[in-house]
Amino acid sequence: MNPKFRFLAVIASAGAISLAAPAITVAAPTDATDHGITSVTLAPSFLSALESLGVKPGAVAPGRMVQRHGNTVAAFPITTGAIDLGAVKGEIDHAGGLSLSAGTNRVELTGFAIEVYPKAAPVLTGLVTVDGSFVGRSPLFDLSLANAALSKHEERLAIQNVAIRLDPAAAAALSNVFHTSVPAGLSIGTATVRTSLDDGDEGWSE
Repeated sequence: MNPKFRFLAVIASAGAISLAAPAITVAAPTDATDHGITSVTLAPSFLSALESLGVKPGAVAPGRMVQRHGNTVAAFPITTGAIDLGAVKGEIDHAGGLSLSAGTNRVELTGFAIEVYPKAAPVLTGLVTVDGSFVGRSPLFDLSLANAALSKHEERLAIQNVAIRLDPAAAAALSNVFHTSVPAGLSIGTATVRTSLDDGDEGWSE
């Protein structure tokens, strides 16, 4: 079976980890997100696992992957979204993405959307392209806000220490594409989200 169809079939059939969001309560109306950046400090164990599997990670522009203080950091511009801090729900959309390559196979994960809703596990979904063929939007990474720190100053919002793990469905699908075993629940790293709300003139930068 063509890798892209295996990817879609496994995504559709596999389950997802359930991670509970903490009770972050801030009395606020819904705000639009209109500037900013999400930076992910990639876990050394994640990079080592990819290397051992023969999979090379890369950035899809305008996303970037840089070295900072001895760590590999992937950064993705925030394009739009909406967030309700009082109800702890929202969606934050990004440009760019990640590529995973091994031999003749290449998977691109782009159009990231952080999705947080009541009674649902926080998740990051993305658009999946396998060997140049678009597959669809799928859950990619499970998010944990258990140790997250939220701060808001005027029209700037920062959410730090968001833990990221590979969604079991995505792990199974990647294993099929690359003909290897990609472990579910693999720690991807820790994210920091910095965004401006409404029509703030000053956006966040790295």
